[in-house]
Amino acid sequence: MADDRVGVIGLGYVGLPLALAFAEAGCEVIGVDVDEGKVAALMAGRSPIRDVPEEALRAALASGRFRATPTYAALAEVEAMFICVPTPYDAMRAPDLSYVKAAAEGIVPYLRQGHLVILQSTTYPGTTEEVVRPILERSGLRAGEDFDLAFSPERIDPGNREWTVRNTPKVVGGVTPRSTARAAALLSRLGAPVHPVSSPRVAEMSKLLENIFRSVNIALVNELALLCERMGINIWEVIEAAKTKPFGFMAFYPGPGVGGHCIPVDPYYLSWKAREYDFYTKFIELAAEVNQAMPFHVVHRTAEALDRYAGKGLRGARAFVLGVAYKRETDDPRNSPAGRIIELLLTRGAEVAYHDPYVPRFRVGGDAFRREERELASVPLEEGWLRWADVVVIVTGHRAVDYGKVVETARLVVDTCNATAGLPRCSAIVVRLGAPMAPFPE
Repeated sequence: MADDRVGVIGLGYVGLPLALAFAEAGCEVIGVDVDEGKVAALMAGRSPIRDVPEEALRAALASGRFRATPTYAALAEVEAMFICVPTPYDAMRAPDLSYVKAAAEGIVPYLRQGHLVILQSTTYPGTTEEVVRPILERSGLRAGEDFDLAFSPERIDPGNREWTVRNTPKVVGGVTPRSTARAAALLSRLGAPVHPVSSPRVAEMSKLLENIFRSVNIALVNELALLCERMGINIWEVIEAAKTKPFGFMAFYPGPGVGGHCIPVDPYYLSWKAREYDFYTKFIELAAEVNQAMPFHVVHRTAEALDRYAGKGLRGARAFVLGVAYKRETDDPRNSPAGRIIELLLTRGAEVAYHDPYVPRFRVGGDAFRREERELASVPLEEGWLRWADVVVIVTGHRAVDYGKVVETARLVVDTCNATAGLPRCSAIVVRLGAPMAPFPE
């Protein structure tokens, strides 16, 4: 089966790049997203994602190989479909599969003999067979017999220009060998190598392993950064020294916390599922605990710096946060540690403004840390705001920001990501995460 007509459910950071890649590969692609405003923008050639150039979107529209719709009925026209919807956690860190379930339920009325369904949303092992499959089989069709079903984890790295959906290797596991082979054949049309595995559960676990590996190693270096602060050692210098070893070491860097969709979420998906087997992922959960504590440490470090160098506390202090995206050079603020940092600063009585060249508006609050929701607007990075601030807190080190200007103009800077490394001596006092503070001023 050629599978020349492809449906993509969810046109966000994962689904939209995938849809356009298949269109570029010669497939006819129908994108489904329940957000009618997003669909209208896409059909007008406006990309909501920085990683998807509008030129590429408009080319796909002009070719006639891509269109977007808010209705699932269009899936009756395709031969294969991908589910690329969010899989967040709830306030208690339990998996929220409501979007996956809604997508599967949306497919059911239009599922027919010979369809291929591939789940791409990151989730715990068993989701494809225990959650998606039963919903789809309400149609009266049987997975692996009447239609094919597989899991292939997304491997999108926002802001990465080298590794994209077109060249990043794919992993795929189907409910039957035929489902695996068919999904692998379709994915191979994108041009990247495809690695088949024995089941959806293996593919689902492989995605969690990839991200939990990063979570654990980030937690390790975050913990060492805290120790280095107490010991008067610069963790950034330590890492550069360790990197000279050509084997047995991989550099990870400390920071204000972890963000995005995967690293803050995946450990909790696995630990939640593990409890079904009377197994407790203590090591993984400890790493998540360390990473989740980093925003609290950043605020503590900021308060300590204000007390030491400005002789004032956080209450009434003016804090200027630089960068609220979870990762530099992206416009994605999901689960960004900047959210918790700003909430904690506001709760402790500070005035807060922020600048991010890629995130024009940023919502905080509505949780246990700050019940009141508040939407902030990015302000210009200009001398007036830098002089306004009692402390500038660099959370996300976007390359587009002139840090030389920041340290020349500001009085006090707390740098959580080493963005100011290598800059000449300046008038500002710079306090780096994972490095000793300068002595008290005389």
